[in-house]
Amino acid sequence: MAEDAVRKMASQLSKANVKGPGIMGLGGGLLAVGVLAYGMTDVLFNVDGGHRAVVFNKIVGVRKGVYNEGTHFKFPFIEKPVIYNVRSKPRNISSPTGSKDLQMVNITLRVLSTPQISKLPELYQNYGTDYDERILPSIVNEVCKAVVAKFDASQLITQRDDVSRLIRQRLVERAREFFIELPDVSITHLTFGKEYTAAIEAKQVAAQEAERAKFIVEKAEQERRAIIIKAQGEAESAKMISDAIADNPSFLTLRTIEAARENAKYLTRSNNRLFIDSNILLFNNLNNIQTEVPTPANNSESE
Repeated sequence: MAEDAVRKMASQLSKANVKGPGIMGLGGGLLAVGVLAYGMTDVLFNVDGGHRAVVFNKIVGVRKGVYNEGTHFKFPFIEKPVIYNVRSKPRNISSPTGSKDLQMVNITLRVLSTPQISKLPELYQNYGTDYDERILPSIVNEVCKAVVAKFDASQLITQRDDVSRLIRQRLVERAREFFIELPDVSITHLTFGKEYTAAIEAKQVAAQEAERAKFIVEKAEQERRAIIIKAQGEAESAKMISDAIADNPSFLTLRTIEAARENAKYLTRSNNRLFIDSNILLFNNLNNIQTEVPTPANNSESE
């Protein structure tokens, strides 16, 4: 912009030279002042925070030094500063590739990249300022294809941490060859082909159906065991009652009294006035139970 202004001023002064030598001297003075003012503004350049600069010299080429944040001097007209953003920049890169069992896999990586500050002159000489556009997509595809090809499709899911760690390790080593640092590399998406996804879903449904059938069988088996145990318990209980009655006939009288007492308990809870007889309380059954009353033995002997 300043060079254009100086050229415009010189053109106007050259047109004014036709009016006489006095005007020519004035024009030459103004031209010298303009050139001096442009040189004073072009001798300084600023480097903002989070940035670094390298300087390109039109005579010797790229200078080896790296300029930090702040204001710096340069030779006007023959040197030009090139500013680099050295903050970590995120970038999502997708790479379609194939697994060891020939399944199509689409993997997406989130990569944080930053240039090596000490290597900025070499980076500018070889790759320019858009180094990330030129380098990262190619090396990400290369590394992903090499790593994913070592794993089956199922292993990519079950061993995802190992896959991510191996990709990061190789990608960091590969990027350093191009003077790029990668603070973080992570897998954000991992998808398979439609056919493989449908096969996985069908397998999951079949596994769930098998588990459900297994549960039904186990439930039926538990119910069968419960019925058998209940029947065995009832049979054992009936046998014990039968043995008790046979050994002691008064046991039946005791159970009758307990049943009558239970009936009376429920009847007394009613708010109505009730008239009941012994049949309701089961006392009438007491007369049907024959109990043997032992007679005392006669210890005296008739003479």
